[in-house]
Amino acid sequence: MSTNTVDGSTKNKEMETVLLDLIKTLEDSQKGFADIGDHLKDISLKRFFLAESLKRANFRAELENELHRAGMADVKEGGTVAGAVHRTWGDLKAKLGGGDHGLLETAEQGEDEAKKAYAKALDHDLPLPIRELLAEQQEQVLASHDFVKTSRDASVTK
Repeated sequence: MSTNTVDGSTKNKEMETVLLDLIKTLEDSQKGFADIGDHLKDISLKRFFLAESLKRANFRAELENELHRAGMADVKEGGTVAGAVHRTWGDLKAKLGGGDHGLLETAEQGEDEAKKAYAKALDHDLPLPIRELLAEQQEQVLASHDFVKTSRDASVTK
């Protein structure tokens, strides 16, 4: 592949698309953690969910900074339609008395989507500093997923 400006422009556009998609997923994740955290009864889980919501906001800010550094446009707030539906489903479960177990199931499903989004993003040919940042964030997402899953499984026995 040649290294002319068209290829550089194409790479920048690819990076922009990848990061914007991931930012939308992180926005969904941030809102999802906050919404579910509000409904959880277990105080330690509530704290974890609110802390994770803040981490996802920080991840978004890091990615937005990378876009700005590359000279790309401002990011519009929005999330995804699937994320909005998922949060509504979580709210409905809470109102119908799904309890912490049902909310943790919903959270785990959301984390599955975040895991997929990071795996998809890392499939792209991105600059090394961006790949490293995404890999660090992905590590936290995977750890969070595992914690949510373990908490969900433990909530069955309570």
